[in-house]
Amino acid sequence: MYALVRRLDNRAVAVREAATFATALVIAELFYKFHSFSLECLAFLATWAALSALLDLGGRLLGKGTGPAGQG
Repeated sequence: MYALVRRLDNRAVAVREAATFATALVIAELFYKFHSFSLECLAFLATWAALSALLDLGGRLLGKGTGPAGQG
């Protein structure tokens, strides 16, 4: 995890991921009640990944190119 965070050189990417992290955390706290830490943690991580992917897709469709595929 430390190596992953250190590789976030672009501040815009780090801010975007922090925003999707916070959104996924709120969704998990409000809606995920599986009575199992492991299941709730996996659901949170899946939500975070899905939100990040949707934001990246939206950026690419709008021509913003904020994700790794659009950095060129």
